[in-house]
Amino acid sequence: MANWFECKVRYEKTMENGVVKKVPEPYLVDALSFTEAEARIIEEMTPFITGEFTVENIKRANYSEVFFTEEEAADRWFKSKLYFITLDEKTGQEKKSATNILIQAADLRDALKKLDEGMKGTMADYAIASLIETPLMDVYRFKAKDEKPEFPEAGK
Repeated sequence: MANWFECKVRYEKTMENGVVKKVPEPYLVDALSFTEAEARIIEEMTPFITGEFTVENIKRANYSEVFFTEEEAADRWFKSKLYFITLDEKTGQEKKSATNILIQAADLRDALKKLDEGMKGTMADYAIASLIETPLMDVYRFKAKDEKPEFPEAGK
């Protein structure tokens, strides 16, 4: 299960009118700790930002699932709050447990479509409580580094 951290990065950006302005932008990274999240966001942002930037804030993000897509037009991120509905066998009452899912999509309709597609294989009943666009600029999932053998073969 992924551990998501929202990292707010502040840097100088040249606006359309030519004015240089310091802007904060939120990103999401998959990491094991706050320290790793900071290292990962610095590694991911360095090729894209010229000049200095700072990681202003890092906080845990409560997403149980992230639905990614390779579609070019899907450049926005939507947060959906779902309630899984179960039946308490002892009392016969419905029980709702909330979860948050992040969806990469082009617009709200596309996000709803991708949410429905992503939940198709789910056996549990659920209800969509909300679906809103987030300010996230991008999401960086964990990438395993190419591992080298501990003991290279002798003579090569």
